[in-house]
Amino acid sequence: MSVNMLNENGGITIDDQALATLAGLAAMECYGVVGMASRNATQGIFELLKMEQLTKGIKVTTIDDKINIDLYIVLQYGVKISAVADNIISRIKYSVETFSGVCVDNVNIFVQGVRVQK
Repeated sequence: MSVNMLNENGGITIDDQALATLAGLAAMECYGVVGMASRNATQGIFELLKMEQLTKGIKVTTIDDKINIDLYIVLQYGVKISAVADNIISRIKYSVETFSGVCVDNVNIFVQGVRVQK
C-alpha cells in the first residue's frame, strides 16, 4: 500500500518503498548497526544485505495513514542492544515523520544476528 494525502492543490502519494528507504538510511546512521538482514532468515542463517538492497530488510505497512515499520538488522558485537534499538526507533520516527509528514505508529526491531569485527 501507500500513503495518500490530499490538500487544496491536489494529492500526494508516497509509496511504501520510499518510506522503507528513508527508514533504512536513518537506521544505517546509528552506532552499532552493521547492516540490514534479509527478512526471511531461516534456521538461524541470515544474509547481510548490501546498501543497494537496503529495503529488503524493511517491511512497511500503512493502516489509516499511520505507518508501521519492521526492521531486520545485524548489530556489532559488544553494543547494548536496547540502547541501539532505542536510538534507531527515535531516529527513524524523526526522519520519516519529518520527510513525509505522516505519523509513525510503530517501529519494531528484529535483531537477526551479531557480527564480530576483526
